[in-house]
Amino acid sequence: MQFDRLTSEMRRLALRAGERIMEIYEADDFETRSKSDDSPVTAADEAADALISEGLRAAFPDIPLVTEEQAETHAQTLDTFLIVDPLDGTKEFIKRRGDFTVNIAYVEKGVPVRGVVYAPAKGRLFYTTADGRSVEETGPFGDQPGATRSIGVHATPDNRALMVVASKSHRDEATDAYIAKYGVKDMTSAGSSLKFCLVATGEADLYPRLGRTMEWDTAAGDAVLRGAGGEVVRFDDHTSLSYGKDGFENPFFIAYAPGVLLVKA
Repeated sequence: MQFDRLTSEMRRLALRAGERIMEIYEADDFETRSKSDDSPVTAADEAADALISEGLRAAFPDIPLVTEEQAETHAQTLDTFLIVDPLDGTKEFIKRRGDFTVNIAYVEKGVPVRGVVYAPAKGRLFYTTADGRSVEETGPFGDQPGATRSIGVHATPDNRALMVVASKSHRDEATDAYIAKYGVKDMTSAGSSLKFCLVATGEADLYPRLGRTMEWDTAAGDAVLRGAGGEVVRFDDHTSLSYGKDGFENPFFIAYAPGVLLVKA
């Protein structure tokens, strides 16, 4: 894989998709319907998916592509592939809360090694560079990358003063019970893959997810967090979260800065 080209294309397509999403987001109204699993989908999801899919297939025709909006057409297991959630946080988009992202990742041998997470309504752009480090580009965003800053997880000395981030739309009693096992300094909430990025930048230390997610929800954020020195593990046995699983469904997981001492459920 030519990682320079991959980084450039993923960044470019994420920004273009973000522009299209914001055009729809800022309109007076937009259509929303339910998919077969009762999850919502909008014209923004579909427009961003079409744009990103066309671009990735043209640039990397030999690499399998998995996207949320075309999930029923995919092979059930893969080893190395591109994976896309064109609009992660559709519920946040519909509620006009801004916590939605464009996610594009490259998975190699089951590991998300490169990724981009763009939150167009918040003006935040995170991605892995060609050498695998994670950065936040500070904008303004143009055809060529602007100023960037290296990001890295918070060096947490112990479990007594953690910043925890949890889902806005999927917080439940089981999640709260698990968080209560730690010494928590403060908590914040965020939608979509931004939660991974908050851990990656050191704005949070721990993000547990005790709920259903799919690989396209997590791969890009996972890649950014890994490139910033963080880890994402299964909730049950604390082994590394892998990708290309049958059906692309994730188990419960924990994203964290390595200084955090994980507690067994």
